[in-house]
Amino acid sequence: MDRQAYLENLLDHYQNPRHREKLPDADVAMPGGNPGCGDVVSVYLKVDRTAGGPARVDQVGWIGAGCTISQAAASVVAELVNEGHSTLDEILDMSYEDLLDNLGRDVVSTRPRCATLALGTLKAAVRKYRRDEERRAAGLPVEAVPEEELERFEV
Repeated sequence: MDRQAYLENLLDHYQNPRHREKLPDADVAMPGGNPGCGDVVSVYLKVDRTAGGPARVDQVGWIGAGCTISQAAASVVAELVNEGHSTLDEILDMSYEDLLDNLGRDVVSTRPRCATLALGTLKAAVRKYRRDEERRAAGLPVEAVPEEELERFEV
C-alpha cells in the first residue's frame, strides 16, 4: 500500500472502530496507557479453553480514548486477533515491528508508542490471564483489576 492507502485505512479504523466494546464476561480486563498524555486503552480478553489444543482467543474487545493512531491501532489489533482466533502464544509472539508495518510505518513512525499501545496492553492481558490460571490451579485467590481503573478509560 502507498502512504495514502495507509492513512485511509487508519482513518477508517478510527471512524469505524472494530470490536470497540466492553466484554462483561471477559476472563481478564487490562488497562493500558498514560491518561496524562491522553492515549488510553482497556483490553477485554475472553479465552477459548477447548480441551486438546492451545488456549485461543475467543474474543477481544477494547475501549479507549486518544489520538487517531492509538485508537485506530487498537481497532486493527482487535480485528487481527479476532479474525485469526490467535493462540495466546501467537499474541505474545506478535511483533511490534510487524504491527508498525501493518499500520504504515511511514505514517506512524513519529508516534510508535501510540501505535503499539493496544498490542502492549493485549500482551499484558495475556500474561495476567496466565498468572491468574496458575494461581487458580494452586488454589490461590485471583485479583481483578478494579472496575474504576478500567472505567476511567471509557469515553
